Amino acid sequence: MSDMLSMIAVAIKKEPDKFKYYRDYYNVCLQDAKANVDNLKWLEKEALKIQNHCFVKGFIEKSGDFRDLRRDIFTALALFDFDSYMIALEWNRKPEERFYLPRRKVLKVAADAIQELEDDKLDELFLSQPPRTGKSTLMIFAMTWKIGKDSEASNLYSAYSDKITNKFYDGCLEVITDNVTYRWNEIFYQFGYGKPLTDGKDLTINVGRLKHYPSVTARSVHGTLNGACDATGWIISDDLVSGIDEAINKDRLVTLWQIVDNNLVTRGKGKTKFIWEGTRWANGDPIGLRLEVLDREENKHIRRKVINIPALDENEQSNFDYDYGVGFTTEYYLSRRASFEYNQDIASWNAQYMGEPIEREGTVFESADMNYYNGELPSDDMLVRTFMAIDPAFGGGDYTSSPVCKQYTDGYVYIPDVVYDNGEKTVTIPQLVDAIIKYNVTLVRIECNKMTMSYKEELERELEKRGVKINIQTKAAPNNQSKEARIFDKAPTIRQFYFLEENKRSKAYKTFMVNVYSFRVTGHNKHDDAPDSLAMAADVIERPVGARVEVFKRPW
Repeated sequence: MSDMLSMIAVAIKKEPDKFKYYRDYYNVCLQDAKANVDNLKWLEKEALKIQNHCFVKGFIEKSGDFRDLRRDIFTALALFDFDSYMIALEWNRKPEERFYLPRRKVLKVAADAIQELEDDKLDELFLSQPPRTGKSTLMIFAMTWKIGKDSEASNLYSAYSDKITNKFYDGCLEVITDNVTYRWNEIFYQFGYGKPLTDGKDLTINVGRLKHYPSVTARSVHGTLNGACDATGWIISDDLVSGIDEAINKDRLVTLWQIVDNNLVTRGKGKTKFIWEGTRWANGDPIGLRLEVLDREENKHIRRKVINIPALDENEQSNFDYDYGVGFTTEYYLSRRASFEYNQDIASWNAQYMGEPIEREGTVFESADMNYYNGELPSDDMLVRTFMAIDPAFGGGDYTSSPVCKQYTDGYVYIPDVVYDNGEKTVTIPQLVDAIIKYNVTLVRIECNKMTMSYKEELERELEKRGVKINIQTKAAPNNQSKEARIFDKAPTIRQFYFLEENKRSKAYKTFMVNVYSFRVTGHNKHDDAPDSLAMAADVIERPVGARVEVFKRPW
């Protein structure tokens, strides 16, 4: 059985264009086998995940050892399919000790993009994930796959330090030579590579034969690149920025980009593919600047894909809660974010864990400058009014944002709750009505224009259905002042508001505060809905709409 599959694999290797003819038989093969063999359920499930590659019907029907059959199928497919390669590579390992399968539910999107590179459907891939989630090991697996299936190509790996390049070199060597843990030699045995030719000093690996430009060269971005390495296959850059000290130093970033653009990028020849992966520290980091270069008209033909997998999803749940406890829970990430917030460095949280480069220059709200309370509000005897300022949105990535504001006779304003959701109006309007009823809100101001008038009207209808009568004010955004300038103008008043302490906040409240801390008065803000709604609340206090009320002495 194994011999037959291997023969097919070799034949397809020689004539890869004929591989497509097997696909038509694949589903028929599975259906026929399933009718007679219950043990093929697992095979069907897994095989359908690997792009419906196919094999001749008779091979499946004749096999008696179904575990060996699955192994052999993944092994044969490994020559062409990266996802299958990683499964086949670790077949002999205990499930809880494997790298890929426990993480596959998350890393599959990156694996598929690497497949697109190799299939010449992409030219450059940009990948960001939080620390210790597997992206560097994924690069090791990708590189060992590349040199196994295409030993004549020369490939380059680069990072900010020799320590990281050494680790990558050792990782590749381990996969190739550890025949107990990994099945690299079994997967590529028909090519007869033998023992790899290595140089631990120069960090080079040659597969098959000694070549002028090795199969793999691992070299720090600050090392000797010119003349020492050329790449006809892949160039992988892995965390080219050393850390926060370099990220906040614009001069160092400029120098780094000159090295990357002049020395690293130029190592590519012909149809060399690029993988850029690492922490997005700043907009001016090499990944950001490379993306800017690709946006130029003369580079529109370069096919690229950007993948950012943040620590927390849109529901504030961990994206990396891997099987067997090898990942990170939601509680872990929330705790890490709270620590960054406490240290007045939410920008670093966004960069390291959320894949959002945040420029520290121009940030308006620092956590240390804000006021907080423990959830206990002042006496109702001191309450002047409870109002809400609503910045409406219709979904599509934008957030409907509205703080619940309690204003007291001493002038202070407390924010006991917020509505902050990027859902459609059928989701956000009921949330607003619930908050209005729960907190006995007496005044609502909504930013209204021609586009959002229907939102205001729908809110009124929903309030009427619930039997709620309330004063709703509308005010258009000023056309003589930008949103950034308006928020900056109201920042002193916003800093006087009292927000809930971290451990008292709901999920929406936490996301709201992260958006506040991330706001910059200069540059691009992905979302500014939270600070904008706070600016509206400040405007309610400073410039009320409607009749003016004054307290004066009685004339008699």
